[in-house]
Amino acid sequence: MDGRVKPGHDTLTFIILPIPARPAGRTPRIWDIAGRGTGRSAIRASPPTSHTNKHLPKGTTVKPIILFKHEAPRHRIDFAPDFTLLDFDLAAGTPDDDARKSARILVTSGFIGVTRAEMDALPALELICTIGTGYEKVDQAAARERGIRITHAAGMNAPSVADHAFALLLAIVRNIPVYDASARAGKWREDLPQRPMVNGKKIGIIGMGAIGQGIARRAEGFDMEVSYMARSAKADLPWRYVDNVRDLAQHVDFLISAVPGGPATHHLIDRTVLEALGKGGFLVNVGRGSVVHTDDLIIALRDGVIAGAGLDVFEDEPVVPEALCAMTNVVLTPHVGGAAPEVQILGVKLMRRNIEAFLAGKPLISPIPELSEA
Repeated sequence: MDGRVKPGHDTLTFIILPIPARPAGRTPRIWDIAGRGTGRSAIRASPPTSHTNKHLPKGTTVKPIILFKHEAPRHRIDFAPDFTLLDFDLAAGTPDDDARKSARILVTSGFIGVTRAEMDALPALELICTIGTGYEKVDQAAARERGIRITHAAGMNAPSVADHAFALLLAIVRNIPVYDASARAGKWREDLPQRPMVNGKKIGIIGMGAIGQGIARRAEGFDMEVSYMARSAKADLPWRYVDNVRDLAQHVDFLISAVPGGPATHHLIDRTVLEALGKGGFLVNVGRGSVVHTDDLIIALRDGVIAGAGLDVFEDEPVVPEALCAMTNVVLTPHVGGAAPEVQILGVKLMRRNIEAFLAGKPLISPIPELSEA
């Protein structure tokens, strides 16, 4: 080779880093973008490398490290050109000590969370970004003590979750799964009980954030009377406010839970609420599984205390109680309410904006309200 660059050819610059000995346990993955000279980017997992500055030539720019406690493939693809991405698993000892001691950003989700012990293992940690709206399993007290900020994808999945809430409501009230199975088995309508309409009924919504408001607007399209319960009445909303969940349940035909998890909402819907909803009532939960007392719900469905339920979330995800799986008066989906490609694209963009704001020393775009910077 003569070392010259011919016209029309790209210049490739290589930085060679020393490769440390592989630690015991699982090998951490470092995600980067491999340009193949085709104008496209292909994602690949690279072998572990050192992430300390001491081995690099003076003046070399090091990509900020982001630790991932979640697979998050779309986020990884988007972030890979600009950041060093590493899996974080404290029990497995990944990544190596150098990376753990210098990482300032961690990505997780509400149902995976981050514990105090994990924060303690990351002495430089300053920002936790959660995928999706929830953050219930992130230890907020530990984060507050350390001054660690937390962001979430506030409102990004609201249209999808509101759609899904109505899909579950229609499916269970109109008995769609049973009717579908009957049609496939050649069992015609004369042999099946009739089901009530959704149109014109009374609906109660627990939680009046972006998801709750989306459900309420959809309910208006079905000529439904809308009531809601939230931490406080919202003066700019036209719907009826009820200040406790039992009174709300007693007033409506359909009760929809769209609130996050956490101590404030733990087992908010229990036996007394289900009894107030009554034998003609239906429950839909698209918030968090911990909001509903599962044992009380199973008994209520078994004994006809309520007519049916549609559930997208469960207390011990991904485990779904066998008792619920055996019932025909409940429709179950595997926490997919917010799972839509449009939602993921918006969520990735929002997290990137939060990370870029953090690195630039600017206010975060969507901090959790408990640790709001406003």
